[in-house]
Amino acid sequence: MSCILLGDYHSLYALSIPLFLERISAGFPSPAEDYIEKTLDLNELCIEHPAATFFVRVQGESMIEAGIFPDDVLVVDRSLRAVHGDIIIASLRSEMTVKQLHLSPPPVRLLPRNSAFAPIVLGEDDVLEVFGVVTNVVRSLRRGGKS
Repeated sequence: MSCILLGDYHSLYALSIPLFLERISAGFPSPAEDYIEKTLDLNELCIEHPAATFFVRVQGESMIEAGIFPDDVLVVDRSLRAVHGDIIIASLRSEMTVKQLHLSPPPVRLLPRNSAFAPIVLGEDDVLEVFGVVTNVVRSLRRGGKS
């Protein structure tokens, strides 16, 4: 599964994939037409604010306990105001990072979601620039090869 944004959102090729009515725990539902609820456009599923959305590929393992792994693609919405607990894309000390924003109690911290990494505590002179809030994670289950 992938969400691709190329240029203007309105000029995207709309890919509608069948969404089956029944939920699945194991196996695959019968592809009979009677079970199809509607079609699903992956752009609609992944992107709430097209003009303010960008994608970024993950490097590193500091967020694996949040379900974010190396080579995942993050869907980032610049129009959302980051609040306590959001996973954000930010610049701090000339480094771009993806971390969980921790505002309360002070001081402000950027928390990795991997116990092997230490939190980043912001000092008085630090300037944190938030580029957006992560809204979705796109992952390929087929590593290393294209379908």
